[in-house]
Amino acid sequence: MSNYDSNPFASPDDDVNPFATSGSVRPAKPKLSPLPPEPYDRGSATVNIPLESSKEIKAKEKQLQAREAELKRKEQELKRREEAIARAGVVIEEKNWPPFLPLIHHDIANEIPLHLQRIQYVAFTTFLGLVICLFWNIVAVTVAWIKGDGVTNWFLAIIYFISGVPGAYVMWYRPLYRASRTDSALKFGWFFLCYGVHISFCVFAAVAPPIVFKGKSLTGILPALEVLIDNTLVGIFYFIGFGFFCIESLLSIWVIQQVYMYFRGSGKAAAMKREAMMSAL
Repeated sequence: MSNYDSNPFASPDDDVNPFATSGSVRPAKPKLSPLPPEPYDRGSATVNIPLESSKEIKAKEKQLQAREAELKRKEQELKRREEAIARAGVVIEEKNWPPFLPLIHHDIANEIPLHLQRIQYVAFTTFLGLVICLFWNIVAVTVAWIKGDGVTNWFLAIIYFISGVPGAYVMWYRPLYRASRTDSALKFGWFFLCYGVHISFCVFAAVAPPIVFKGKSLTGILPALEVLIDNTLVGIFYFIGFGFFCIESLLSIWVIQQVYMYFRGSGKAAAMKREAMMSAL
């Protein structure tokens, strides 16, 4: 008889040992029969897929065709209007400057003739220079107010900026831009009138005589010398503003000289007289 009664590595499914004698055969273990499959109920499986009929598909196709025809009609109508505006000589100005917040239309490279682009660029520089001058004027007057000056001059500096920047664009820069683009003599005449006022203001601001509120609302040379005695920091701010107004005045004088030379040399003076006579009639 063997010392080992059972094989520890034998699987439980080994019911019969082929090497065992006939008297030691173990009875076979009953096997479990598999469960019958569950019946599949086709009625309980619902498919929520909408199936459109051919009539609905045709109706939607007709709607799409109608919308497409309406869009084509509107596109043709818009094209006819643009052509009519172009024939009438009306230019549609799209706002494109400054790029981060378009406020005005400005495209010197594509709309201004080549021989006038340099003058136009410098004129645009004087417009931006005026913005810088009036903004620095607010800064200097604000410092003076903090150091003990009255608030009245600060309010005046704010008024100069709010009225001066848009006023300069409407009164003289846009007329010069359109005059250079269309070569209109009347627009050149309007520019000369308004730009002369601009130069007078810049020269006045550079001096800032004590006419209105002792002249301290503008950073000219006279208030700069006056405030320098009381406060050196405020005096430095005023002297910087005085330098800005001086540069602006010199550039503006150069621009009006160049525009006037072109105006006289191209015969626009006689053309302006003829246009003025025709408009008067």
